[in-house]
Amino acid sequence: MDSINKVNKLNKSDFISIFGNVFEKTEWIAERVFNYLPYKNFDNLFLKFFKIYNESNKESIIKILNSHPELVVEQKLTNESKKEQKGAGLNECSKEEVEEFKKLNLNYKKKFGFPFIIAVKGKNKNDILSYFRTRIKNSFDEEFIEAKKQVGEIATFRFKEIIK
Repeated sequence: MDSINKVNKLNKSDFISIFGNVFEKTEWIAERVFNYLPYKNFDNLFLKFFKIYNESNKESIIKILNSHPELVVEQKLTNESKKEQKGAGLNECSKEEVEEFKKLNLNYKKKFGFPFIIAVKGKNKNDILSYFRTRIKNSFDEEFIEAKKQVGEIATFRFKEIIK
């Protein structure tokens, strides 16, 4: 999508098809963003996505967090998640690493009520495991804030990928 004018001319269905997964499996944000068309520029569009996300209540944020896949073990990935995890080498884990991810995913979700979320772009599987081992020790409030921040980073990467 190389011009804001093209974005402003999209119908709702096409807009949601293009921007509906900026926030993982959370088309309702894109639907709300669409309702504010037209936008002056991509920065304005980007800020609207984040305004809606940041103004969401805690219950909505937890639903957004729960729409993210468990790393390594999740079988049904969106195209974006598949590409991101592959880019971090998560599709090349040894049996031991897969087992550690399974154990960490289970314990993390049991503790926090949502999956471990990290913006994997620019990281490798060792970095991710290290963050996982550290963050599982956080309190709920610390981890909620961190997970919300990570979702924002993922959304930023995805938005930039769409408009480049």
